[in-house]
Amino acid sequence: MMKTSSFILALLVMATFMTVVFSAEIQPVAIHKPEINNASADNVICAVYFTGIGCPHCAKADPVVLGKLVNEYNNLVIIEYEIYQERDNAQLLYGYDSNYDSGLGIPLIIFSRDEHIIGDTPILKNVRKTIDNLSWNPCPLLNGSSVPFSQMDIASLPGKPKIWAKDRILIKTGEGGDNELLKDLLETETPCSLLNNKNYETTDAKPAPLSGTSVKFDNAIKLKGWVFQWNGAGLEKNGKTHGNWTDIVNEANVSKVELTLPKIVSLAAVDAVNPCALAVLTLMLIAILTYNPKKKRNVLLAGLAFSISVFVMYLFYGLVIIRFFQLIQTLTTIRLWLYKILGLLAVILGLLNLRDFFHYKPGRLGTEMPMMLRPKVKKIISRVTSPRGAFVVGLFVTVFLLPCTIGPYVIAGGILSALEMVKTIPWLLIYNSIFILPMLAITLIVYAGVKRVEDISGWKEKNIRYLHLVAGLIIICLGVAMLMGWV
Repeated sequence: MMKTSSFILALLVMATFMTVVFSAEIQPVAIHKPEINNASADNVICAVYFTGIGCPHCAKADPVVLGKLVNEYNNLVIIEYEIYQERDNAQLLYGYDSNYDSGLGIPLIIFSRDEHIIGDTPILKNVRKTIDNLSWNPCPLLNGSSVPFSQMDIASLPGKPKIWAKDRILIKTGEGGDNELLKDLLETETPCSLLNNKNYETTDAKPAPLSGTSVKFDNAIKLKGWVFQWNGAGLEKNGKTHGNWTDIVNEANVSKVELTLPKIVSLAAVDAVNPCALAVLTLMLIAILTYNPKKKRNVLLAGLAFSISVFVMYLFYGLVIIRFFQLIQTLTTIRLWLYKILGLLAVILGLLNLRDFFHYKPGRLGTEMPMMLRPKVKKIISRVTSPRGAFVVGLFVTVFLLPCTIGPYVIAGGILSALEMVKTIPWLLIYNSIFILPMLAITLIVYAGVKRVEDISGWKEKNIRYLHLVAGLIIICLGVAMLMGWV
């Protein structure tokens, strides 16, 4: 009996001791757990997302990733890189693939080396499940490292990112920026409260473009190197601002105008001095004058009709070329190299024109109408007897003009293919207006009696090598600039 009592007493003592020990060990864990979370995670799930405006697959994924998820998950931050319109971003796709083995297709969302999803269907099917399985996630950086969002230097991010969080967006427009302010603007519930004594400028909010749609915002300000847009309570345009600024969307358009206009004008000028286009017009004017030499008014009307018909048909051809490039750009690898391919094509076309300056031979493909087509064109034009006939012939003859005028137009179409189809029309109108300018000039000169058609035709033949020289130099300079990234 004594032994049994002693055994029971020993068990009670041991149980009491173990309780004290375990309670002492458990307590420090309970104290330090929040510190571990704060130091390592900061509760933000961060991911990098590659997309392209005009990509049909991205049009399915963008509204979900950038339109819904960032609003559904209050702790989700998406760093977006659009690669179709932002050439700086396109090269980053290669860097991420090198360090994360993520692939070169889009849409693509990267959480880490082991967690990335490519393609619209896989993203739509799996991205929510992936986010739900994460308590936090550091931001995957280009160099292969990752940092918690609270420690990331937003201002030093490469390329032209857009950063989405909840109902707000940061859009990079230049270099620099207040890193801590930028992060706080994305995280705080009341962005306006952070802007006291800060240097900012109010602007009109514009929809942030996605592939196939856009996301609207209520308010926008411009900070150093960034534009911040958000929904909810806004700011009054008072003494704290320095006047109204155009928002980032318009700023991007201005940049595109500055970069695109010289290229389009240069290519159109090369096309405009093309000898075969001028030759076709002079043949037609000769046919009109031969049929009825006393009615010079017919020369004016016929020249105008021919020029307008060429304008209309080339506008149609331009839309076809642009649409072709937009279709092949769904292959991301082609899209990344397209601009440099166009630059190389420009250099080759320029060298072909220089060849015709030094060693001229009529009818070379790529710079002039092939010799085998010339008798057919001449036979068709010889039947023109009226302005109406000139318009019809102009529509038909453009097919024969394409072999000698298509080069610069293909390059222009490739450049414009980065824009939405509707937005390419003004550029095509500019291009083709320049293209038909020499036709209109010749028509007016002949109608006014300043020169005869034969004189103009003779001038063309006499100076044809110099026309090739001018065209060659212009397009080579443009091609080299495109290859080197200067334009």
